[in-house]
Order: sequence, then C-alpha cells, then structure tokens
Amino acid sequence: MTEPTDVDNNVVAASRRRFLRDGGALMGGAVLAGGLAGSEALAAADAASASNVPPNVPEWMKAPGDPVGSQLYGTPSPFEKDVVRNVPKSAAQYLSAASRTPLQDLDGIITPNGLFYERHHGGIPAIDPAQHRLMLHGLVDKPLIFTMDDIRRFPSESRIHFLECSGNPGYKKPYGKTASDLVGLLSCAEWTGVSLKLVLREAGLQQAAKWVVAEGADAAALTRSIPIEKCLEDAMLVYSQNGERLRPQQGYPLRLLLPGFEGNMNVKWLRRLHVAAEPAYSREETSKYTDLMPDGSAREFTFYMEAKSIITRPSGGQRLSGPGFHEISGIAWSGHGKIKRVDVSVDAGKSWQEAQLQEPVLTRALTRFRLPWQWDGRSAVIQSRATDETDYVQPTLAELLAVRGDNYFYHNNAIWPWRIAADGEVTNASA
Repeated sequence: MTEPTDVDNNVVAASRRRFLRDGGALMGGAVLAGGLAGSEALAAADAASASNVPPNVPEWMKAPGDPVGSQLYGTPSPFEKDVVRNVPKSAAQYLSAASRTPLQDLDGIITPNGLFYERHHGGIPAIDPAQHRLMLHGLVDKPLIFTMDDIRRFPSESRIHFLECSGNPGYKKPYGKTASDLVGLLSCAEWTGVSLKLVLREAGLQQAAKWVVAEGADAAALTRSIPIEKCLEDAMLVYSQNGERLRPQQGYPLRLLLPGFEGNMNVKWLRRLHVAAEPAYSREETSKYTDLMPDGSAREFTFYMEAKSIITRPSGGQRLSGPGFHEISGIAWSGHGKIKRVDVSVDAGKSWQEAQLQEPVLTRALTRFRLPWQWDGRSAVIQSRATDETDYVQPTLAELLAVRGDNYFYHNNAIWPWRIAADGEVTNASA
C-alpha cells in the first residue's frame, strides 16, 4: 500500500466537504454539527477530526480490535469514563455514607450494577456465601436456619423494581447542580430471588405474627420491622441483580427486597428474620427515619415512597446546543404501583402537557416519559409532575411544607424545576 500524497489528501478533504454539504438535508446538518449551520458547520466538522469523519475510513477500521477474552469482566468504553457514581467528598471518609446514580447520563429504566446507588450504615462486609446463614425464628411453628443453597432450592422469580432512599433529597430546599445531586439515591434493577411468603410458610406462621424484624450482617446490624402484610404480598429474598449475583455493595449474598418501601427497609446482607407481634422500634425506627411534625408528633413507619418524577434531559449541568427541536425526557416512579401519567410544563408551571410513557410501564418500577419540544431560544423553566394509579399527584415543595412544616427530612417527593438560560445552560431553578 502506497502512502497518500498531499494532492490525495486535498481531494479527500474536498470530497468530505461536499459529502457534508450535499448530505446535510438527509443526515441533519444541525445534528452533525451540534446545531451550527452553513460554513460554521463545515468548520466545526473539519476541526473535529480530519481523518475519521465520512467519507474517510476511520482509524479504528484499519486494524483488528481487541480479541475476545481480553477483559474477563466487561467494562464500559473509555470514552464513557465520566459516567460514574456521584460520591460527595464529605462522604468518602465515613462508613455511614452514600453514593448516587448519575441519572442524567442514563437511558431507559434499568440501572447498571456498577452505577446503582449505595447507602451503608457500617461499611461493606466481605461475606463468604458458604458460611452465611439466614435464621428464621420467633412466632413460627418450626424455627429454621437456611444456607444459601437452601434458599436457592425454592422456586425463583425475577421482577423489575426501583429502590430509593427516603432521604432523597433530604432538605426542604434542594441545593444541587445535577439530577444526581438532587435525587441520585434512586436506581432500578431486575431482581432475582424467592418469595418471602414461601419461606415464611415453610416455617409456619403463628396467629399472633404481625411483624417480621429483619437484621443485616453488617457492622451496624441494621434492623427494620416489616408489617406481615407486606411480607406476604410481594417481598422477596434476593440473591441476584440484573442477571448476576448481588454485588457486596448491594447486600451479597442475600438481601431483602420490599418493592415500593423506603430503601433502608430493604435490609442488605440479611442474616435474621424474627417473626414478632410488635415492631422492634430499633434505632432506624426511632432516632432515624422518623419526622417531627408541626404539632410535635412524630411521623413514623412511613414505608411507601410516594409518586415522584424528574426531568433528566435536559437537566442541570447540561447545555442545549441551540433553538429548535429537543426531546424532554425523564423518569417517574411510585411505591404505590404503576405510573398513570406524567405532565410536563415548559413555562414554570403555568400550563401542562401530557408526556408519552415509554413501555414497559411496570408496578413499583421506574417509568420513562418523553415530550417533543420546540425551544424558541428564550429563557424557560421546565418541570414534570407524576400521577400514579391511585390518582395521587406529585406535589410542589410549597404544598409539602404546608402539611409537614419546616422540620421534616424524609420522603421529599416535590416537583423539581430546571431553568434553561438563553445560552442553553441548564441549572437548578429551586436552588
């Protein structure tokens, strides 16, 4: 093969410019050039990469790529290296801390395992599944101790559900730049395991059984009380997530899944189920995960996550390339069942349009919504409002404060608006 001459390079460059110019109508010049037009579009394309844009053959086609098996566990493209969990600097030094899912960088409704949000109260234990046991005792006819092999002998099932921390976000005035900063303690996965109902029936529930107290095998021994009705409805003992075994951060080798309930109740590293007549009133049910109401009473056992939504594109930290067509997209969810509809406002809540719900629309799972929008280039405030199948409507922050007062911390499901400036920059309109 002979090396190309300067004349050859000039011919190729001219051909490339003709291709971009003549194919603009077919391929969408605004898309190719990031919203620029005419000579600016050609200049931007030329500057991007003289050798890899059509009609040239790009460098990555000129030699074989990595062989199969070069990575024993697959990893994302290095060009996606910035799509990572959001870990606040202040949290990195603590065992009781959290990391957030980069919601603004994801599509669909499933969160990859490597980006699933984390919340730990005593660090992440390293558990040998061969030595791990689940003890089931209390108000049962036959106390039992299960190995992981015993659990996996039960009939398995797989379901898609979200998990959300009840402190997502925790402050009545949300300070955060991105969707991850605001509500990144939220993720959704396909979970595989066994029905808790089957396991409880194996032991035989006694008539006085009203609660099941679940305890984790972490250093904090996190303990939560679950109403027996939930245990017999859709609760699961989970050992796999998105087709692979749970990761240590998500409770390996066994965790409790309570679809629609606040995240901390889905006890990780599950080691004990105590069937009882009363709740345990553990630390996570008294000093934590309760709210002081305006009348001085404590709002406790607030199990269900209410209907909620957020626009993830465009959202804080992003920038629109210019006026014209843009798709508004986001996610909605409810602990009480399916999302019934999502409305979107592009004028700070003065008017609303119904968005399209993307299939599948599943119970207690994330639902993606979409709305086509022609942006006129002027400053705008966009926001979304979810309604679930119980006809509960996502409230504004002012409506929540009117009911709960200034001291509440958990279950903040208010509407979060984004401001789009004339230059396309998107920022948090609530901060």
